[in-house]
Formats: sequence, structure tokens, C-alpha cells
Amino acid sequence: MPDSSNKPDPLLRVRGLEAWYGESHVLHGIDFDVNAGEVVTLLGRNGAGKTTTMKSIIGVMAKRKGSIRFGGQETIGLGSRHIARLGIGYCPEERGIFSSLSVKENLELPPVVKPGGLSVAEIFSLFPNLEQRLTSQGTKLSGGEQQMLAIGRILRTGANLLLLDEPTEGLAPVIVEQIGHTIASLKQRGFTIILVEQNFRFASTVADRHYVVEQGKVIDMIPNAELEANSDKLHAYLGV
Repeated sequence: MPDSSNKPDPLLRVRGLEAWYGESHVLHGIDFDVNAGEVVTLLGRNGAGKTTTMKSIIGVMAKRKGSIRFGGQETIGLGSRHIARLGIGYCPEERGIFSSLSVKENLELPPVVKPGGLSVAEIFSLFPNLEQRLTSQGTKLSGGEQQMLAIGRILRTGANLLLLDEPTEGLAPVIVEQIGHTIASLKQRGFTIILVEQNFRFASTVADRHYVVEQGKVIDMIPNAELEANSDKLHAYLGV
């Protein structure tokens, strides 16, 4: 359910997106837009198709069809490596930290694929904890530190569209608050961010708009300013 107001072409435009895991048909025609500089959330229950949507955007779903246009370029036929080079960075829910590598090595591992990536020093300014743990192995980090490292790693690549899948899952409230401040800071720097979230209370502190996903389709779009007025509807959608 794209935003139909009169605005410039969105940075990301998804139309009729379908995707499968083997024979299992998961997405059934996802439609949504994300404008440059926005923070947008995909809200929904477990199994609604939110993560599959993110994986489809970054190109790791083996079977997908429809249209995904990024910066005006169709990406549905491209592999994940080529999509990343266009400027999309994906931070999965499982974070993907290399446990045997240090914080420094994890940060330096991804290639810089286009100009505009943050330096290691800039990442440390966002996440001072990481500088203090520079030589620590991934296995020695807390869940919050691993999440910071996973976000920091994609910031080095030069991506300007960040896909963050459940960035607050399982984290202590103080770390959730820090992640929220980081997302706000990245927005101020001009990054565009899509969040997969089940915690709409957290989402309401960082996002401009919310797309509700149910059974592989976007069934509603709620501007953040109207979130409170739609709280009953959200409770019904999300079962919270």
C-alpha cells in the first residue's frame, strides 16, 4: 500500500513482490515505497513475511518475482553481490558476526563497495563500546555489542539504504535506547533505513512510517504521527 502523496520518486519502490522458499509461497504481492532519508518499519507477526521481504530486496532469495527498483534501477534480476554494490546493506537478525575474528577484523572484513562509507573512527563515535572492545573476539561480545558491530560493519561499505532485521531483539532496554539514538543519528546523516520490528513501541520512537505486513502482503500504512490514534488497530494486527 504505497504512499500516494505527491512526492519525488522514492529511493526504493517495491511492486508485486512474490517470493518462495522451495515450494512454499511466502510473499503474495508486496507493495511499498521508501523515500530517501526516511526510516520505515515493516511491522507484523512472526511468519508474516517481513524478513523474506528484506532478503528479497538484498537478493538472497533464490526464487522471487515482481519489481524492486532502487534509485530508479530494476534489481529483481540481480544477485546480492551486485545489489550491495548499488548501495544496499543488510544486517540480518542473526547478525552474522565472525566469532573467531576481533572487532577490528570484523569491521575491516567487508569491502567498501562505493564512496560514502563511514570510517572506523566514525563508527566508534557511534558505538564507543566497540572501540573499548577492539581486540575482543566476536564470541566475547554481548548481544548488544554484536548488534552494534553488525550495524557498524555495513556502514563501512558505502551503503545508503540500510536493512536492519530485528535490531532490538533480545537486547536490554538501555541498549535498545542506544540503538534508537544511533538510528536517529544515521537518519540525520542522510541514511535511509528499513527496520523489521515486532516492537512497535520502539519503532514509534525512530520511524516516519509503518507498513503492516500480514500473510505476505502489505495491508496498511500508518504514518508515525497517527500511530497513537491507530493503536487499537495495531493491537489487532500484531496481537499485542
